Amino acid sequence: MNKVRIGIICPSEIAFRRFMPAVQLCDDVEYVGVASADQREWFGENIEGDMAVIEQEHQKAMKFQETYGGEVFNSYKELLYSDKIDAVYLPLPPALHFKWAQKAIQQGKHIFLEKPSTTSYDDSLRIIKLAKKSNVAVHENYMFTFHEQISTIKSLIKSGDLGDVRLYRIAFGFPKRANNDFRYNKALGGGALLDCGGYTLKLAYELLGETAHICCSQLNYLETNEVDMYGSATMVNDDGLVAQLAFGMDNSYKCELEIWGSKGTLFTSRIMTAPAGFVPTAQIKRATEAYEIELPVDDTFKKSIEYFVRCVKDADTRLNSYSKILKQAELVEQMKGESHGRD
Repeated sequence: MNKVRIGIICPSEIAFRRFMPAVQLCDDVEYVGVASADQREWFGENIEGDMAVIEQEHQKAMKFQETYGGEVFNSYKELLYSDKIDAVYLPLPPALHFKWAQKAIQQGKHIFLEKPSTTSYDDSLRIIKLAKKSNVAVHENYMFTFHEQISTIKSLIKSGDLGDVRLYRIAFGFPKRANNDFRYNKALGGGALLDCGGYTLKLAYELLGETAHICCSQLNYLETNEVDMYGSATMVNDDGLVAQLAFGMDNSYKCELEIWGSKGTLFTSRIMTAPAGFVPTAQIKRATEAYEIELPVDDTFKKSIEYFVRCVKDADTRLNSYSKILKQAELVEQMKGESHGRD
């Protein structure tokens, strides 16, 4: 295989605003087109739904074509059955990931999934088992993990400049979104844990390593919403190193990492959301000094797509991706199990 030919299921905002600019920078990827749902795919068996919604989605797909070229497929099925497509980008709401990833794999398509992979460990495991059997790649797009600032921070920790790490604190949350946002819809896989909470779990695992696990957690609800709106957790590894996590929707914005060491502290505020071209910084405090350092500029979406291409082309990378997906799904399940929030 030379270039990986990729199509998009659903003309979503993140696909238009983030994925497409990044994919155009990737030499090993060819964008083929985007699919909007037909009436049955959108409404299910209740095909008497508002056709204006279908037309709006089609118009969004036409905007992709006007801006980026490519084809417009008139249904998800049409894209999945196309022999012009090797791989599919799935930026659907989380509760729809399992259904359409399964259908895509059954057609031999590699899958680039927006996070979370699915809404449960069991569904993620089923996807991975099917992918292994079909010899296709699956990659979950926690793109921030590819940012060079994380490697730089890990190197700083290893250097001993902060001394021995005593504690990590990680926080991610954002203000209220539109009322019709899928994050507030339980049936679509909404909730703070599956959205911003997943970021904090992923970063904590990056820092604590393979033995990281949840030892206590809390999910909190509001009377006005059917999904968990904010939460917190403590993670620990076999060496006893701890990460304290906090996350939430309808919160003031935070995207922070604090490292408390025996000799100093490090604090940075765009650890999970730094866009392409942004120069992140970190504040370092020691006993007699305080200073700021610049962290590397990076393009995480591009690097995430490049990793996906490696998954497609290299069996070992593919197996590594499977493992990462299942570990993340396991941590989410641990979070649910440890929480004393409302069922």
